[in-house]
Amino acid sequence: MTAVEAALAARLGAEITGLRRLSGGASRETWSFDAGDRELILRRDPPGSLDPTAMAREAALLASAAAAGVPVPALADHGGDLAGAPFLIMERLPGETIPRRLLRDDRFAGVRPRLARDLGAILARLHTMSPVPDLPDADPLDALAEHYANFESRPAVELALRWLADHRPPASGRKAVVHGDFRNGNLMIDETGVRGVLDWELTHLGDPAEDLGWLCAKAWRFGSPDPVGGFGSREDLLAGYADAGGTPPTLEELHWWEVYGTLRWTILCRHQAERYLNGSDLSIEYAVLGRKVCEQEHDLLLALGLTEPTTVQDPLETAQTSDAPPHDRPNASTLIDAVGAFLLQADQPDDRLRFHSRVAASALRIARRELLLGEAHKTAHEQRLRNLNCETDADLAKAIREGTLDARMDEVNEAVRASIADKLTVANPRHLSLPGA
Repeated sequence: MTAVEAALAARLGAEITGLRRLSGGASRETWSFDAGDRELILRRDPPGSLDPTAMAREAALLASAAAAGVPVPALADHGGDLAGAPFLIMERLPGETIPRRLLRDDRFAGVRPRLARDLGAILARLHTMSPVPDLPDADPLDALAEHYANFESRPAVELALRWLADHRPPASGRKAVVHGDFRNGNLMIDETGVRGVLDWELTHLGDPAEDLGWLCAKAWRFGSPDPVGGFGSREDLLAGYADAGGTPPTLEELHWWEVYGTLRWTILCRHQAERYLNGSDLSIEYAVLGRKVCEQEHDLLLALGLTEPTTVQDPLETAQTSDAPPHDRPNASTLIDAVGAFLLQADQPDDRLRFHSRVAASALRIARRELLLGEAHKTAHEQRLRNLNCETDADLAKAIREGTLDARMDEVNEAVRASIADKLTVANPRHLSLPGA
């Protein structure tokens, strides 16, 4: 019996069976298990969590949400120490959270057309929730800029920050509980509709339009052309919100929050990658997230109207391999491909290992593309910077921030666009072709 199983058995007074770690949750552990005849989920902070009060706050939010008519799992237990970490135990809801299944499987075909409107109605109820103690209440743009300051400067981020500052809607005066991560992937859905809103760890006080814009951000469409989580239209979302008593933002205000949400996810991806880069968590997931930041930079340019989808051939499809005597065959490129194929084909015992195997195979493809194109991309990037009298990306970011290259913004935009296209050609060339409207 593991330490977690023993702690659960002692806490719940029941035999624990079927305990398995789920693939979701980049910052917290999520486990599925049965306690006697009860089907439950354990959410647990990693040991040494920086906020030991977060789980208690999330438990209070679940109670407040249920009182407001928001579908949420029933709370079973929570506390400050389960096998050395704060925890929360809740009922296990029926349904699916994995976006690719929700957007593609036939069994959800009947419910998909009404999800955008239903999600609008759920958000309207969510925004009537009673606040719980100690919810963050900061200016969203200031907080984002402060978070970004912890990392390297990025020209695309500077373009977005300037646009957001210049186009900020007038203060609405609306202040509500904002879920903070209401999107496809954090919603339990079955053939009847939305069964539960999950993952309340980023909840704060703010403008309710933030949740609506976050749900529409391109990252949560997973390749679908439909803007609301890949399910439907903005008009349906706002109509559902209004019908349930909410005051919807204008489409212009919603667009501002979509750009904000895309920038926020850019910075959060970089934040997660830092866990690998500083050695605090050497998960392959966090390592690869560092190479996914450019996906969000591209999405920022799409949202700002500074680029368009384009099709780029994967360089691996035309890569020429050669032997390198005196080394024997298969050569290095073929070995990398063989390891990638093994990771995808191996029979992994649980969802989390299967997920990490796919991530690891993606990491190998990124490495292969960089070996093919890295030097050419480096030379091209250095030339782009020299053309703008900059030596580094930090110099270009500073020039954008301070406006010293405003007279040459067409050249600046082209340089940023080309740089991100090169990064994506290595990291994920398919992402360049995904629709962004």
